[in-house]
Amino acid sequence: MNIANNKRKKESQEKIEKVFVEMIQTKELNEITVMDICKKANLNRSTFYSNYLDVYDLAEKIREKLEEDVQDLYKDEINRQYNSNNFLKLFYHIKENQIFYKTYFKLGFDKSSIIKYYDYNQAEEYYNSNYIDYHITFFKAGLNAIIQKWLNNECAESPEEIMEIIKLEYKK
Repeated sequence: MNIANNKRKKESQEKIEKVFVEMIQTKELNEITVMDICKKANLNRSTFYSNYLDVYDLAEKIREKLEEDVQDLYKDEINRQYNSNNFLKLFYHIKENQIFYKTYFKLGFDKSSIIKYYDYNQAEEYYNSNYIDYHITFFKAGLNAIIQKWLNNECAESPEEIMEIIKLEYKK
């Protein structure tokens, strides 16, 4: 495979994604066109279409990439089937990638939740097994709400402060 072409393709994808993420901060998804993206990225439409079907496919690819990044943060825990409940690495990732998380929430992807892995065994220790699914739903929604509020405040608080807020909410 031609490495120069792979590098060029990756650079084009990064340009397209960067322009899209910038545009979605001020426009709705249905207001963004491929032509607008290409013009701002200084790329041909054929370059866009060689990478994405349309702006909706582009949005989906950005979602997938962000969720994979989050999964990678917890890869060791997932492999060991252990949940440390350490969200600090997630909060640092959010602080470092605010615009992508803002995009994630603006596009409504938070309905599926950033956190895909949840330790059912640990939950069974603390909650009645009949209601674990309710607890998980509540926890994920609450976590997403805190993250959104933090992002709306431009991540003014430190990741440690956000972690402390989460701990206080679950203090028994």
